[in-house]
Amino acid sequence: MKEKVILAYSGGLDTTMIIPWLKENYDYDVVCVCINVGQGNELEGLEERAKLSGATKLYIEDVVDEFVDEYVMPCVKAGAVYENKYLLGTSMARPVIAKRLVEIARKEGATAICHGATGKGNDQVRFELGIKALAPDLKIIAPWRIWDVSSREEEIEYCKNHGIDLPFSADNSYSRDRNLWHISHEGLELENPANAPDYDHLLVLSVSPEKAPAEEEALTLTFEKGIPTSLNGKNGKPSEIIAELNKLGGKHGIGIVDIVENRVVGMKSRGVYETPGGTILMEAHNQLEELIIDRATLTCKKEIGNKFADVVYEGKWFTPLREALQAFVDVTQEYVTGEVKLKLYKGNIIKQGTISPYSLYNENIASFTTGDLYNHHDAEGFINLFGLSLKVRAMKMAAAETENNK
Repeated sequence: MKEKVILAYSGGLDTTMIIPWLKENYDYDVVCVCINVGQGNELEGLEERAKLSGATKLYIEDVVDEFVDEYVMPCVKAGAVYENKYLLGTSMARPVIAKRLVEIARKEGATAICHGATGKGNDQVRFELGIKALAPDLKIIAPWRIWDVSSREEEIEYCKNHGIDLPFSADNSYSRDRNLWHISHEGLELENPANAPDYDHLLVLSVSPEKAPAEEEALTLTFEKGIPTSLNGKNGKPSEIIAELNKLGGKHGIGIVDIVENRVVGMKSRGVYETPGGTILMEAHNQLEELIIDRATLTCKKEIGNKFADVVYEGKWFTPLREALQAFVDVTQEYVTGEVKLKLYKGNIIKQGTISPYSLYNENIASFTTGDLYNHHDAEGFINLFGLSLKVRAMKMAAAETENNK
């Protein structure tokens, strides 16, 4: 029997071409695996396409809830945002995909896993670190680091020469990655940072703020221990809430980010991300935290959140460091429970009020009127002690200057 290779299959031109390429260059039986993380109609017609291209089998694995519960929610709770803008949509999906590829490789008795990530991108790092962490014995094949293909026209010609005549287009288009959390766009005019994005051509989940309705829209989210539990009074799983928030956010032009980011492999890359529902969810979660978490913990958590984002972006999900960071975050979420009201309007998320049984806000203390728990006179002693080191330093500096001037 031939050895088997598991191919991470999207159904696009790249991974379709890889099927005959693997058979021709390695004489493998090719088992295609498409991981459904919420990419919608991109899954249509995959089985026929994979079989026509020479695959012996196709798995379509629905991991949407696992993706959201085990990968997205930890990032939401951590407040993980890469370089202050990117909400990690592609980054969060790669470890769950790698995990399922390994599981099917074990089930099929495969000796190798193949992916279609390019040799310039982050995904090759994320996929391969995940596979190495979970199955160090499996061979990893990355065709884009091996073959000399340089254009879509060459890929289409290769497929035709191998009896695969599918309606792929050689027209230039954006390079996109989509899942339930977001969609990313790279290429075309975005490759020059001097160019403005062509939002009329580019956007998939959203409209631009200029084209959003002139009427505002209110919504209410509830959370329990950092996890969203209902939207506008309707209970639902986090995946269901995100799907509904995507519709609302997309309608109002929420969560469109144009960023030049620093890739793991050392280059800068320009892209546009649409994360309508995720942007709303992260903002609501942040607003609840600012009401509940004490200053010292929140300060430390922001640092942990930045580190968590770096770890996820770099593909280091299956590491002790990610587990340790997540353990810290989980402790901070014990009392992140409450209700957040927001208003959406032309790309803006406007706070409308936050409620929690664990709120540390005390009107009796914070009010401008004098309350029982705070005596204005106590501030004088606090300031004297809090500024003591500054006063001592100033006195010493003045004394030294006087001495030098003698």
